[in-house]
Amino acid sequence: MRPYSIILLFIVSLLSGGCATLVSNAASNFGDNLTGAILNQDDPEMVRAGMPSYILLLDSFLQGDKDSPAILSAAAGMYASYGAVFADDEQRASRLTARGRDYGLQAICIEYQQACGWPDMRYAEFVESLQGVEPKQAELLYSYGFATLAYLRAHSADWNSVAELPQAEALLSRYLELAGDHANPAAYTYLGVILTLRPPALGGKPEEARGYFERAIEMSNGRDLGVKIEYAKGYAKLLYERELHDRLVGEVLEASPYADGYTLMNVLAKEEALRLQAEANDYF
Repeated sequence: MRPYSIILLFIVSLLSGGCATLVSNAASNFGDNLTGAILNQDDPEMVRAGMPSYILLLDSFLQGDKDSPAILSAAAGMYASYGAVFADDEQRASRLTARGRDYGLQAICIEYQQACGWPDMRYAEFVESLQGVEPKQAELLYSYGFATLAYLRAHSADWNSVAELPQAEALLSRYLELAGDHANPAAYTYLGVILTLRPPALGGKPEEARGYFERAIEMSNGRDLGVKIEYAKGYAKLLYERELHDRLVGEVLEASPYADGYTLMNVLAKEEALRLQAEANDYF
């Protein structure tokens, strides 16, 4: 099952930040208007059909400015998002998320030279290198972190990818340190997902993940239903906590999907909640 809610969290943060600004600079208020139209759209298929045009628009920007960290970062997010959510086969998802991750790496590499060597670094060296990232580079770190997570989930059957999860955790933790009170709430959900992709015996940290999920719910005032889906799938199912699972799924099903800035992901979260509810008796 594709991670709709987690990917759409990034679309929210991407469109409400640098990418929308890029397009606004090119065409007045187009970016702000597009942001609202996508995030408040209650027909996911409309977004599926429209995203490739937006991706091509970013590619056209890159043709004219291949060394722009902002455009590279935006392209990273859109490729990773589309590959993880809407790609129609595993090979295509693999290709698109790999391209997204590469764009994300290029973006931060321009601003922080040590990042160019991250793919070849061992864990300890990678963590040490993260300490050199400055607060002004936090959003590039965030974009690369998301693209990395999308890539790893698309390659979850590959143990080499699973082995990279500690690096992804360290990267997003460093982002939260740098961003402080201005951190994007989605980063907490991403960390919760990372820490529940493996069982405790293989390095998973479900109790830490629970704290991250609860924090993400708090920061959105409960309006982001996608966080509850990830919480139910990642934590409750991992530890076979049926009561928590059913409560979270029930809250999603009972809630209205319409919330400014969250409608699209909430519609998909409710669809996923129906699936989780239908499968619960067999799973537990």
